[in-house]
Amino acid sequence: MRDWLVHIRRNEHASLQTQIREALVSAILDGQLAREEPIPSTRKMAKSLGVSRNTVVLAYQGLLDDGYLVARERSGYYVSDKAIETAAPPKLATRPTSAGASIDWSSRLTMQPANQANVSKPLDWQSYPYPFIYGQVDHTLFPLAEWRDCARQALGKKWLGSWTNDTWAHDDPLLVEQIRRRILPRRGIMANDDEILVTLGAQNALYLLTTLLVGRDTRVGMEDPGYPDVRNIFSLATPHVSLLAVDEKGLVADDSFNACDMVFTTPSHQFPTTVTMPLERRMELLRRAAKHDVVIIEDDYEFETNYVNEPCPALKSLDDEGRVIYVGSLSKTLFPGLRLGFLVAPRNIVAQARALRRLMVRHAPNNNQRTAALFLSLGHHDTLIRRLHRAYRGRWEIMGEALKQHLPDASRVPSFGGTSFWVKGSPGLDSEELARAAAAKGVLIEPGRIAFGSGNAPRNFYRLAFSSIDEKRIEPGIRILSSLQPH
Repeated sequence: MRDWLVHIRRNEHASLQTQIREALVSAILDGQLAREEPIPSTRKMAKSLGVSRNTVVLAYQGLLDDGYLVARERSGYYVSDKAIETAAPPKLATRPTSAGASIDWSSRLTMQPANQANVSKPLDWQSYPYPFIYGQVDHTLFPLAEWRDCARQALGKKWLGSWTNDTWAHDDPLLVEQIRRRILPRRGIMANDDEILVTLGAQNALYLLTTLLVGRDTRVGMEDPGYPDVRNIFSLATPHVSLLAVDEKGLVADDSFNACDMVFTTPSHQFPTTVTMPLERRMELLRRAAKHDVVIIEDDYEFETNYVNEPCPALKSLDDEGRVIYVGSLSKTLFPGLRLGFLVAPRNIVAQARALRRLMVRHAPNNNQRTAALFLSLGHHDTLIRRLHRAYRGRWEIMGEALKQHLPDASRVPSFGGTSFWVKGSPGLDSEELARAAAAKGVLIEPGRIAFGSGNAPRNFYRLAFSSIDEKRIEPGIRILSSLQPH
């Protein structure tokens, strides 16, 4: 029974019978009532709406005549299986607007994030033969059986209370323990439980930190090119967003850095250029931050995909003053749809972020937290990382060779590893036009202009990722891409 589908107004301009017809037709055409689905009897509908049964009977009869309903003896009324294909929509009453002025919502909005430029990716990317898109996973590499077993354990009676209860502002203690004992030590970070907060992905962590630490007068610095989503987040909070230069060693430590109150950086694998910041540059950033009282947000977004060399210590691990806030994510090794990340910060910042998160979403889904915790504790995550390293290393080498052959001198080989290459086309190239032409050939790439914050951003950069493409398709895809560009 779907009493909520029908609402009537006694003082409405249309008759009660017409309102009933209109509500049911809208429910059918909008897909709220499925084909062959029973609807309330005339008696029950009349009682629910507080109208005479005869009014409902006449409304139903009209829908029978129009082909929207069928009547079955001793069974009731059902949505016709031919309603959408064969029935013409009846002439429905329209509500006059003269009863009151429409609301000017734009004048009431305090911000308009929908007007910002964002990275756009087709939802059906898997249907393209050459998907060089970033942030997606190769489902053939994921240990589905092991994840399913952890989910089964998490949903069992033993931990029923841990995931069915509303835990307010608290996190799954087993997941926090695994982050503290297994993930953070690999980056040289030591933290207590009350210095760790589980978030709905790294994006949620960055929004929480911006809300807490960035006001209208706060001077925020970020890499250019850099992560467009965090630039958009900062721009909603303050007009004072400075674009800081990036060179072959990552974020440049100069006077522009000194003038900021807070700086966002991706030192281990710069987004999107892929350069890795050497230890000397990291120490210089920390010295300047201490001297000029700058807070640093370190986004270590691909910390588990270093399969090329010994990892450089996280900026957070070198910080003696507690001015670096560390943000991490499980998306790159597990899957982006999981939406689990974390931040590491001084306990008073974590306490405030936890309280703010409670007002927004309370906490991350407990069942996902416990499943991920078991996946980590049973060693499946370590096994997956080794599998990804083997696969990514092979694809990294194949893409490097393909680019050298078909697009020589267009990119530098990422020294960190990661899952993408940053490509610089010829000066006259428009990577957005290239992306459209490539998509028509089954090749998906990511134009790079959106990574730059300035109005006169270069248009000849683009990113090629290999995390979700079969290695046999990398070289043919690069060959097609090369054929679409001037040489």
